[in-house]
Amino acid sequence: MQDFPLNPQISIIVPLFNEEAVFPALVERLDHVLTSIVSATEVVLVDDGSLDSTATLIKNKCHDDERYTGIILSRNFGHQLAVSAGMKAARCTEAAMIIDGDLQDPPELASELLAKFREGNDVVYAIRRSRKEHPLKLLAYRSYYSLMKRLSYIEIPADAGDFAMLSRRVINVINDMPEQSRYLRGMRAWVGFRQTGFEYERSARADGVPKYTLKKLFELAYNGIFNFSEIPIKLITSLGIFSISLCLAFLTFTLYMKVMHDAVPQGFTAQIVALTLFSGVQLVSLGIIGEYVMRIFFEVKKRPLFIVKEKFNMADND
Repeated sequence: MQDFPLNPQISIIVPLFNEEAVFPALVERLDHVLTSIVSATEVVLVDDGSLDSTATLIKNKCHDDERYTGIILSRNFGHQLAVSAGMKAARCTEAAMIIDGDLQDPPELASELLAKFREGNDVVYAIRRSRKEHPLKLLAYRSYYSLMKRLSYIEIPADAGDFAMLSRRVINVINDMPEQSRYLRGMRAWVGFRQTGFEYERSARADGVPKYTLKKLFELAYNGIFNFSEIPIKLITSLGIFSISLCLAFLTFTLYMKVMHDAVPQGFTAQIVALTLFSGVQLVSLGIIGEYVMRIFFEVKKRPLFIVKEKFNMADND
C-alpha cells in the first residue's frame, strides 16, 4: 500500500450497484486515470446495497490501494443518494468528478474535465453527443428533456446527466441541501456559479445489465419535474378555470335555448361527458397535490438520506 495524502486535491465518485461483472475493467481504467492525473486524486467507490460481490470487491481494492475509499450502504437507497453519499465522503480540496460505474462515461475524460474546471468553471457537465440506446428509449429521453426545458424555472442542460466535475464549494452547497427526493443535475444547475458543458461520445455499457429500470427512470423524471417546476401545481388552477369556463359556456347555451327557442338540451350524453370531464379534472388535481404532500411528508420526517454500513480507508470521524 502506497502513501497517500490525507486531503487529495481531486476525488472521483463512483456509485455501484451489482457491478461485479464490470468491476475489474472499471478499476483497471481508474488506475490508469490516477497515474495520468498529476494532482493527488482519490477514488470514492460507493456500494448501493449490491446483492452480488461488489461490496467485497470494493473492500479488497481499498485494502490493496490506499488511493481508493470504500463506502458500503446498508441497503439500496438509489443512484442519486449513492452519489450523495460519495459527495459527503469526498475529501477533495479542489474538485470532484462524478461518474457511473458501468463505463458508459469514459473515466479517461477526467483530465479534460479537470482542464475545463481550471479555466475558472465551478461546474463542468458532460453533454452526451450521442447515445447507444434503443430508439424508443432515445425518443423518451429527448421528449423528457424537451418537457423539462419548458417546465423548469431554472435552465437544466439537455442530455447532461450526473457525469460532471464539481468544485469543492459546489459540493459543499449541495451537501448542505437536505431534500430527500434528490435530482442532482437540477440541484447542480440551481446552485449557480460559473458552469460550462463538455461534449463527448457515450459508450455502450461495458458489461452486465442497466440498473436504471423504467420505474426508476420515471421516479427520476418525477423528481426533476416536481422539484424544479411550478407548472404542475399551477396546472390545477388552469384546469379549474377551464372547467368553470366550460360550465359557463354550457349554461349560457342552455339559457339561450330556453329563452330564444323554449327548448332545453336533453339526454344523458351531455351529463356523462360533463361528469367524466370534471371527475378526471378532480383526480388529476388530487394526484398533483398528492405528489407535493408526499414529498412534504418525507421531508418533515428528517430521516438521514442514507445509512453507511461500512467504510474503508477513511478516518473514523469522516
